Amino acid sequence: MIKDDLKNLIADKRATIGVIGLGYVGLPLIVEFCLKDFRGIGFEVDAKKTEAIGRGESYIVDVKSEAVQKCVDSGKLTATTDFSQLSVCDVIIICVPTPLRKTKDPDMSYILAAGEQIQQYMRKGQLIILESTTYPGTTDEVLQPMFEEKGFKLNEDFLLAFSPERVDPGNPQFQTHNITKVVGGVGKDSTEAAAFLYSQIVEKVHPVSSARVAEACKLWENTFRAINIGMANEMAKLCNALNIDTWEVVRAAATKPFGFMPFYPGPGIGGHCIPLDPHYLSWKARQHGFDSQFITLAEQINSGMPKYVAGLVRDALNENEKSVKGSKILILGVAYKKDIDDMRESPALSVIDLLRSRGAEVVYHDAYVPEVTFDHAYTIGDGEPLYNQELTDELLESCDCVVICTEHSGVDYKRVCELSKVIVDTRNALSEEIRNGSKARIVRL
Repeated sequence: MIKDDLKNLIADKRATIGVIGLGYVGLPLIVEFCLKDFRGIGFEVDAKKTEAIGRGESYIVDVKSEAVQKCVDSGKLTATTDFSQLSVCDVIIICVPTPLRKTKDPDMSYILAAGEQIQQYMRKGQLIILESTTYPGTTDEVLQPMFEEKGFKLNEDFLLAFSPERVDPGNPQFQTHNITKVVGGVGKDSTEAAAFLYSQIVEKVHPVSSARVAEACKLWENTFRAINIGMANEMAKLCNALNIDTWEVVRAAATKPFGFMPFYPGPGIGGHCIPLDPHYLSWKARQHGFDSQFITLAEQINSGMPKYVAGLVRDALNENEKSVKGSKILILGVAYKKDIDDMRESPALSVIDLLRSRGAEVVYHDAYVPEVTFDHAYTIGDGEPLYNQELTDELLESCDCVVICTEHSGVDYKRVCELSKVIVDTRNALSEEIRNGSKARIVRL
């Protein structure tokens, strides 16, 4: 049986693992396999990434260059743009982006492109796993027919499964090896083989009954977060209207030992998952005549937060008898979360768009991000690129307003308070202790 043959290869570390897409998901995954003595081949369309790996260099914050170098030096890891090498892989794992179209519908082009490459070079005896976040039904409705078009039969010639990625960039506590891996195959054999594969590199594997369950699991996780962040953002607006400290309310509520899980407001939501994944679920729901009202409402609230923050900046400047137009505004942090370099869907960039459209001179400081290019990849706006500014005393003193969009750990917020005129803190970066003695006008979300 193909399942047994694959399990024997995996158990003996003779299986070659191919990973398509070497980004925030794919690179940590293939490095983990190689560190566990598997041979790994990474496939990328971006030659710069394959060249970096060849030099033993990591371009992902959660993967140390030392680990990449070790895998390359041992001969376990290679990276290539030559997809014909898919034919030598026993396992192929797809880790490509799944963005949205402008219509908020799923853009399946990257998954389809990966599937076409596999279709061209696949052979009998392979296990294929999709990790890219997508709508329930993609694995068996899209990929399975593609591979069967080649004359291969599921369970006899190949196995197919879905296992959602659960990467949390910049979180040192949870890495690939200690995040439970949900696995659902198109059939029992596929589930068993995929679960056995992942058990080689992660501490706990959770098999489910089907690929569709695994696909829905990932969307449920991130939709849950998006909806609750939306509620937190709405509560922050209400608390501000009532002149109540939002963050004190959350801290107080979090003392309840049951029935409450704290979520925190911010200038919007960012990253590849939370702003996008709920749309995959709502799109699939619409196909079945179901209106996902919670998802729609959360998206409206969360996508409106950059405009709300821009309004806070306007009001704070007005109190100092300044207008947004002509003011110099410093954005502290443009990455979508603290202590990483990932700008995907970052709300800070929409805040910049809005402030620049209203005539502000906007500069930014983010030690992790040397340059911001304003195009469709990140924001709905356009304009000249911006470059990271050193956070000097002169810069702080020259700005009419500072907006904290990302609470990076390396920033001296005490100094920011001492030297700034107006501060809008969207991340609760300024504790009471830090704020004490500051002459700045401080507005907190």
